[in-house]
Parts: sequence; structure tokens; C-alpha cells
Amino acid sequence: MKQPRAWQRMLSGRRLDLLDPTPVDIEIEDIAHGLAFVARWNGQTVGDFPYSVAEHSLLVEQIFSRMNPDAPVKWKLAALLHDAPEYVIGDMISPVKAAVGPEYGALDDRLSAAIHIRFGLPAVVPKLVKRKIKAADKVSAWLEATQIAGFTRAEGDKFFGKQNPDLIAGLTLHLRPPVEVRRDFTARHEELLAQM
Repeated sequence: MKQPRAWQRMLSGRRLDLLDPTPVDIEIEDIAHGLAFVARWNGQTVGDFPYSVAEHSLLVEQIFSRMNPDAPVKWKLAALLHDAPEYVIGDMISPVKAAVGPEYGALDDRLSAAIHIRFGLPAVVPKLVKRKIKAADKVSAWLEATQIAGFTRAEGDKFFGKQNPDLIAGLTLHLRPPVEVRRDFTARHEELLAQM
């Protein structure tokens, strides 16, 4: 029986094998493009543009940097790339991930390892750093939920935890065309790589 195709052709021309991804097939332009067109919250956000995973990733890196001002640049890059596998597997809300089961996590882990190696990070981010990125991710989720996804502040507090007003001061979400978000994601990636 013929095996089903498990690779995707990228706009860069790369052929990414989802079952065995290699760093050589990872390009930041493909990641930025894909993430800029993947909607968070299953597209259930207010505005004329979807709130993309690329925009979310920029916000998480900004929050991570606020929470950890002395963090090495490589961990800021890890925060920016924390959802990078979603450029090919999409953004599934947590209930869907739970329904799909552990294979989703294994696929995500394989892609993350290839992406990290491609950009000079360890294949697996240390657990402490991962926890700090997850903390920034929860702050981002609260902001997204209460500003653009229709949650009240009380609901945001219930599902994502109460937020430190000083930490979130001045963080207002703006929905933008994917081309702008793609450009800013790529530019931030280049800045962080240059600092490493």
C-alpha cells in the first residue's frame, strides 16, 4: 500500500517532511509567511483582519522580555519562535489538541527541534525557560481574550489568571494586514539573530 504524502512544499521551494523535519528545510520566510496567515482563536476575533500567530508571537516575545529583562537573547528568540511549528500544522485551540491526543504534541516537538537547530538554539528549550515563555504566553492569551476575542476581564482572569497591571501597561492589540505582520516578524527575527 502506498504511503500517504507527509511533506509540504514551501513557497521558498523547500520540501518539508512533517514526519522527519530537518533544519536544512526550514526558512524564516516560510515561517513568517505561514504564521502571518494562521488565525488565532479559530478566527473568532473582532476586526477586519485575523489575529495571526505571527502577531501573537511578537507579543509573547515582547512580554517575555518585559518579564525577564536580563534573559539571554537566545531565549528571546525561543519566545518569538515558540509557536513556529504552526506555520505548517496550524493553530489548534487547546480543546482540539486534547481531542487529537499525544501525536499532535510529538509532531510539534519534532518541528520545534528542527526549527531551533536551524536558528542556533538547542533542540529542546530548558524546562525553566519553557515555563517562563508559557507564562508570557498566558499573559498574551489574557490580552487577546479581553481585547479582541470577546471575553470579559472576569472571564480572562478565570481562564488565564489575573494580570499585573504594570506588566501589561501600554499593550494594546491592533489587527493588521498579514503582509505587515510577516515583515515585522521577519525583522524581529533578524534583529535577535544579529544580537546573538
